[in-house]
Amino acid sequence: MDVYEAVTSRRAVRAFTDEPVPRAVLERVLAAAARSPSGGNLQPWHAYVLTGAPLAELRKRTAERVAAGDPGDERAYRMYPPDPKAPYTQRRSAAAAQRFGALGIRREDTVARGAEVAANWRCFGAPCLLLCYIDRAMGAPQWADLGMYLQTVMVLLRAEGLHSCAQMAWSVYHRTVAEVVVPAEDLILFAGLSIGHEDASVPYARIDRAPLAQTVTFLDDDGQVPPARPARS
Repeated sequence: MDVYEAVTSRRAVRAFTDEPVPRAVLERVLAAAARSPSGGNLQPWHAYVLTGAPLAELRKRTAERVAAGDPGDERAYRMYPPDPKAPYTQRRSAAAAQRFGALGIRREDTVARGAEVAANWRCFGAPCLLLCYIDRAMGAPQWADLGMYLQTVMVLLRAEGLHSCAQMAWSVYHRTVAEVVVPAEDLILFAGLSIGHEDASVPYARIDRAPLAQTVTFLDDDGQVPPARPARS
């Protein structure tokens, strides 16, 4: 699989089989992902990989909180802007409509939607979960490094014939996660990454992306370079 195929075939898979993921494959992927870009070579990520009994215990503890209607712990970071403007609100709404529509879940069916969201904390059936932490002393540039690291992991997983789903949802119950993985006190849980083989029997929507013209501006000989701003006095 070449890199273009790996990137374009990567998507958030939300239905996995229970086929195990070999430890050797995970080690190969994570060793290569360590080459991800990192400003100053800080390498601010710290990952925990759960399978077997530890993952089953985490699922059990989290399921108990979800079943009790527990809204989660205090947030270590804000997932989304409090009042996103256009076109971001529209893109998020469209993605949700495509995702739930593929499953036959109507917008007004809050019970079915809630059950689908709760599947996050079962890893959508995946047999492996990577939990990515960052030192709370790090700033925005290092959080960007974290995103590049996870993207690299996801692309490499595709090269191995595996799929994944990045989940900020795990940060909602970060205290329960900490009970199982016992991270250092100075670490913040950013996201989880469910890993495994896709269950192809479950329908899904290939979520649209914005046209290139909405997200990229080319400045070249065929276009007009905007005038320079006057220097400040």
